[in-house]
Parts: sequence; C-alpha cells; structure tokens
Amino acid sequence: QVQLVESGGRLVQAGGSLRLSCVASGRTFSSSSMGWFRQAPGKEREFVAAIRWSGGIYYADSVKGRFTISRDNAKNTMYLQMNSLKPEDTAVYYCAQDRPYSGGPLVRPDEYDFWGQGTQVTVSS
Repeated sequence: QVQLVESGGRLVQAGGSLRLSCVASGRTFSSSSMGWFRQAPGKEREFVAAIRWSGGIYYADSVKGRFTISRDNAKNTMYLQMNSLKPEDTAVYYCAQDRPYSGGPLVRPDEYDFWGQGTQVTVSS
C-alpha cells in the first residue's frame, strides 16, 4: 500500500512562489508516474502537472511557464515549484501516484491509484 503526504501549502500574495512536496511510501515510486491535481471550492478536481516514471513531463495550459514539476527518486519525493502565483491558483493541491510502468495520458484523476490528503494553497490579491 502506498501512502502520499503533501506539504508546503500556505497563504501567499499574488506574484509569489511556493514549492509543494509529496513524499511517497513504498517501493514503487521510481517506477510510477506521478501527478499534481488541484480542486477549488465548488469545482471539479483538475490536472495541473504530471511526470512519468520515464521522465516525460506535462502541464496544464493554465500553469505552463509558471509551474515546474520534478522528482527525486532517491528520496521518494515529487515537487511542484509554483512561481508567479495568481488568485485563481487558490485550491487544495493533491499528489497522486499511478500504477508502475503505466503509459496512460496522466491527465484524468481516474488514472491514478493512490492519492494524498491535499495541501491548501491560498493566493491573495
């Protein structure tokens, strides 16, 4: 069983930066694709970014050029560096882990097997 723990969310002013972390338990991290999603009040959970076990990286158009996803397999940790934050980035951010060696598009929540509890990011204007 995989457990994911996010951290790093807080209140920040527009234009500021945050780095979220997601630490995974278990032995499958390095062979699994990982993703970040977010959910604002009253809205559906939406894709933010994903990084494949093989290294491919994908971003939602809304965050492209501002957010950077990365991973450190030695630490079983994934990161999301968020720069130039906007009020519309306010949401609970979730990390998710796919099954090992999966080749799906990684943009749908139902592609992922494991989820963290979320960390709140609030961007004030």
